[in-house]
Amino acid sequence: MGGNRPLSEENDTVSRLSPVAKRNIAGAAVGIGLLLVVLGINASVTGRDAQNLPPQIQSINPVRSAAQVQMQEKIQVDLIDGYTGVLVVDNIELPVVSLDALPAARPGQQVDLPLSVIFEPGNNTLSFQPTKGALIEKYNTGVNTVVVRYWKIVDGPAAARSFTWQFDVI
Repeated sequence: MGGNRPLSEENDTVSRLSPVAKRNIAGAAVGIGLLLVVLGINASVTGRDAQNLPPQIQSINPVRSAAQVQMQEKIQVDLIDGYTGVLVVDNIELPVVSLDALPAARPGQQVDLPLSVIFEPGNNTLSFQPTKGALIEKYNTGVNTVVVRYWKIVDGPAAARSFTWQFDVI
C-alpha cells in the first residue's frame, strides 16, 4: 500500500501536537484569512471609480450598464459646482429649464414643472423623467444611450465636453 498510512496514524499525528502548536496553527489560518479579506477590499472598485466618471460629474442615475431599469426611471446627472449642461437620450436632445427661471409659486400652490430636463442651480443637477407629453414618454425596451454635454457656466456651451453611458430597460 506504498505510503498510505491508516487513518488512525494520521489522527495520532494531529493529536501529538501540543495545545500551543494547535493555537498557533489556528491563529495563522485566521490571520491569513483576514489578510485575504483586506486585500480583496483594497482591490475592489466600487461607486464613482467603477463608473469611470469625469471629475466634473459626481454621479449619474441610472448607473452605467444598469440592467432592469424601468421604462419611466428618472435620469439624473450631478455636476460639480459651476457646471451645467444638456441631456441627449437616444439621439434626442431634450430642452433644459432652470428652476430659477420658473415663476414663483403662490402660497399653498405647487410649481408646475415643464416636461423637459430640469436644471437645479443650487444642486447643479440635471434631471429628466419620461412623462406623457414629453419628447420621451418612456424609454425603449433594451439598451438606451444617454449623452450629457456639460460645461462651466462661465465658459458657455462652446466649451462643452461630453460623457456617454448606457442602461438596459426591461
